Amino acid sequence: MKFNKNVLSIIMLVVTIALICSFSVFNYTKTASANYLNGEARKVPIYSVDRSDNKISISFDCAYGADYTDNILKILDDYNVKCTFFVVEFWVKKYPEKVAKIIESGHEIGTHSSTHPYMSKLDSTSIKNQLESSISAIETITNCKVNLFRPPYGDYNNAVVNGAEALGLYTIQWSVDSLDWKNLSESEISNRVISKTQSGSIILCHNNGLNTYKALPYIIATLKEKGYEFVKISDLIYKDNYTIDSLGVQHAKG
Repeated sequence: MKFNKNVLSIIMLVVTIALICSFSVFNYTKTASANYLNGEARKVPIYSVDRSDNKISISFDCAYGADYTDNILKILDDYNVKCTFFVVEFWVKKYPEKVAKIIESGHEIGTHSSTHPYMSKLDSTSIKNQLESSISAIETITNCKVNLFRPPYGDYNNAVVNGAEALGLYTIQWSVDSLDWKNLSESEISNRVISKTQSGSIILCHNNGLNTYKALPYIIATLKEKGYEFVKISDLIYKDNYTIDSLGVQHAKG
């Protein structure tokens, strides 16, 4: 059977359109289903903030060791940068003087749990205990209310986010990972952070990273030269009238 060239062209066009439509439907379904877990809308913490004023935040997780904490605090003070520290309860109890010094230096402290577990593996009661116990330990030393929480390992599920919300906590992740815990070199850490930072970014570092404090001056100076302003996470995020999209970007409503 012979086909007219025009007929063949039409058939090919119809097939192409059908394939494109099928792919689009599949893609939409895949994206939509990613926002649901077991039929429940999937909750997402704050990874970054949608803002155009060049405000950013740098944060330090404190779980193991405190060898370089004083170095970090001095550098932050030298550059007049205020930031956020997320501390585990056992770290608080081992280094209470560091906790007090962080607050005295004008920074803020959020909880990083009590024992640094994978929170998504815990039941609701255990999640609550992890948060309440760590908050109590922090507030006893600082006399400052805790309203930020970072899940250990970045591990969370709806129960974790809901448990934090019930205690008035904002669950905070990060959009820029320094990977300093891998003991990257000073230049590797600096390049990662500087190249990935944009307005509204939340930068993840660790207080006891081997080369973190060495990279910090160059990171701060360079980002300031680019016009960025460092603020505490509580001053970066929106406290109410906001939404969080599927990528964890927090947007102000209206």
